[in-house]
Order: sequence, then structure tokens, then C-alpha cells
Amino acid sequence: MPRRAFIFGLGFTGKRFADALQAKGFQVSGTTRSGEAVNDIEKFAYGPDAATLSDVAPLDDATHVLLSVPPGADGDPVLHDFGERLAANKNLEWVGYLGTTGVYGDRDGGEVDETSALNPSGERGARRVAAEAGWLKLYQDHGLPLHIFRLAGIYGPGRNALAQAKAGTARRLIKPGHKFSRINVDDIVKVLLASMEKPNPGTAYNVCDDCPSESAEVALYAAELLALEPPPAIQFADAELSPMALSFYRDNKTVSNARIKQELGVKLRYPSYREGLRALLIDYSAG
Repeated sequence: MPRRAFIFGLGFTGKRFADALQAKGFQVSGTTRSGEAVNDIEKFAYGPDAATLSDVAPLDDATHVLLSVPPGADGDPVLHDFGERLAANKNLEWVGYLGTTGVYGDRDGGEVDETSALNPSGERGARRVAAEAGWLKLYQDHGLPLHIFRLAGIYGPGRNALAQAKAGTARRLIKPGHKFSRINVDDIVKVLLASMEKPNPGTAYNVCDDCPSESAEVALYAAELLALEPPPAIQFADAELSPMALSFYRDNKTVSNARIKQELGVKLRYPSYREGLRALLIDYSAG
């Protein structure tokens, strides 16, 4: 039987994953918010501004499914609309759910791993915890081959500190001791592919690099790489941040990525933002 993948959410990470799967010979289908073109992938419109999916034959033939649609105020839409259908698909070998390290909440800089209690500090994190629980119930009740990936802050081509520095939108926000974990999109794909090779349903994985860092440090490094003046320093107390940005600064924790290394044998291509930004610098130099 040919390997077929279905990706709910052909966004920044989903598109990159689709490219990697096609390179491995997978037939790939997936959803976009409005059905816009994504290479030569068979696509279906699905989202707040699109009609509910009905005729999605490729989903029933899928051997691998990636869930990359965030939950909303009413819960996880894919779980609600397609959970039972996925649970009934006996062709499935692997299902991946892209979540967030935000489910751990604030630990005042302390370390968390996949066994740590889930204690989100905001509504977005609480929605993610509920979504994880809903998908895990399908694993427990129906054997859905579910794997949870708790992602740190994602960066990659076009979405990174270099792009902000070059556009003049970078901010050097000063909040000493407050560090963020990050992960390059290509390392996310690497982890997903490794999990597909060594499936272990019911397992959660933290997906982050080895170097949690203050955002000001990253902004300075990006400016240095581009030979630009560093963005002006702004004290956190004086910054005017959106509710979304404030939610990110609410939590301060160190995330362990030991499981992806020990269980999946992953060696990160970009173990810190330094390697990641240096690799991305080639794109900006060419531009």
C-alpha cells in the first residue's frame, strides 16, 4: 500500500513537513484556510472562513496524519470534526499532534520535561491541555497511534530575528533572567520523521533546542550578523505589548529536550539560535 499523508494545517511547519514527505515518496494531501495553492499538494479549504470539509477521501486512505490546527474557544476543531473518523481509520500508522511547551506554564526559570505536570498560566495554554487530553482519549479508547509534540518558539526562513532586524521591526526587550526556548522549523521536521521511524503511540516529546535565551540576546546577535546598529533597549516595564506578546512573557521555564535525543536518536541541526541564524544569513545576504 502506498504511503499517504494528510496534514491538517499547511502552514509554516506543515508546508515544510509536506516537502520532506514528498521527497520520501509520500502522496501528500492537506488543508489550508482558503484552499490556496501549496506546491502540487492536493488541498482542501478548512478553517473559520471556509466551509466544513465533507468529501475528504484522502483522509480515509492516510497512513500518516499531522494535526497542526490550533484549538479555539470552542475546542479543537479537527478533534470535533474528524476525531471519530480518524479513530476508525485502520490504515493509520502514525498521528502527530503539534502542541506547545506553553502547557507547562510558568516555572520561574525551573526545568520541565515530558513528565512534568501541565499547569498552563493562560487561556491559550489551557486550550492546548484540553486538546491534548481529547486526542489522548482517542488513543486510550480506540488505539489511535497518537504522538504529541510540544513545540517551543518556531523560527525559520522568513520568520526569524534576521527578518525583523532587516525590516526595522526588531525590539530589544530587557527582562533579565527571562529566557525563551526556540526550535528551527527544519529540526521540527527532523523530529517528526524520526518519530515516524520509531513510533511510540501515547508519547509526548518536547521539541526545542539546547539553548534557551533572552530575546534581547537574540536580537543583538541578529543585528551583529547583518552589520546593523542594535535595536534600542526597551525595559520590559516600559514596553507596550499586545495581549499575545504578554502571554509569552508570562511564562519562564527551561525545557528539557532529552527525550527526542535518547528515544528518537535526534541530533539537532541547529542546537542554538546562533547556528540557526548563521544558516539563514545566506538567504538575507543573497537578497
